[in-house]
Amino acid sequence: MTRKAEDGKKPTKSGGRSTRLAAALRENLRRRKAQERQRSAPTPDKGR
Repeated sequence: MTRKAEDGKKPTKSGGRSTRLAAALRENLRRRKAQERQRSAPTPDKGR
């Protein structure tokens, strides 16, 4: 049996790949910034 690329899906255009990559990078940056804000935020009192 021969196997088609991506189970028969057509290869996407390079523009689509660039768009997906840009979206993934933006999401990653947003997540990293949120984590950094969480780390630098003052912690609430835990000794109640």
